[in-house]
Amino acid sequence: MIQGKASEDATGAGGNMVRQYKLFFILGGIFAATSAILYSIHYAIFRDVHHIFIYMVGDLAFLPLEAFIVVVVIERILTRREKQTIMQKLNMVVGAFFSEMGNYLLNDLLEYFSNRGEIARQLNISQQWTATDFQKARNYAQNLSVEIDCCDVDLEELKAFLLQERTFLLTMLENPNLLEYDRFTNLLWALSHLAEELDARASLKDLPQSDLEHIAGDIQRFYGHLAAQWIDYVEHLKASYPFLYSLVLRNHPFQEHPSPIVA
Repeated sequence: MIQGKASEDATGAGGNMVRQYKLFFILGGIFAATSAILYSIHYAIFRDVHHIFIYMVGDLAFLPLEAFIVVVVIERILTRREKQTIMQKLNMVVGAFFSEMGNYLLNDLLEYFSNRGEIARQLNISQQWTATDFQKARNYAQNLSVEIDCCDVDLEELKAFLLQERTFLLTMLENPNLLEYDRFTNLLWALSHLAEELDARASLKDLPQSDLEHIAGDIQRFYGHLAAQWIDYVEHLKASYPFLYSLVLRNHPFQEHPSPIVA
């Protein structure tokens, strides 16, 4: 029954393709016939074949350049502008994520890492950072290795926070624009997986060491995605919204004494 249904679907798809090609050739024939009729009218009135072929060859000679301008140049400009618009909207979504969840997790989880001093040194952004500095920090974050003992982590508190924000997280995952932004999508999936791992356990107390190590791996994976995305986001703020970047500089957790107060 299933095989028969599949055959019917394949036949239907093949029929649609044939109809599309048939329509393509019919339209081509109509346009060609219309052109021939117009050239015939031109000849019937002016009796000048030489003039007709001069303009015909001139139009054909310009056709490759016209195709290049329309298909390559204009399409590329429009695609680039569309991509910039999408990225602008995506950065607004990323900003909402960090305001709602990301900044808290960035700061809260850092406190449990034994190598937090090294992480802070690598990700301690400043006003003087250049594109090279951001790229270096991004590479470090993408390959981040955290030293964490889940026995020291308040997993119940982390679980409560993630479950509290589950609706917000699901709303973000449903955003179709995020399909264009693999890095942020990977971050959300890593966070969603961590939330599911914690929620799947009735109790997070007295877990076996193997289980704690598994959760530690999930936290490391998520935090690496989080830190890399944070670097992307603050670089965008530095370039486009210096007043927001100023607040991040004063308040981010990778400095010794973060404070929103302007010194």
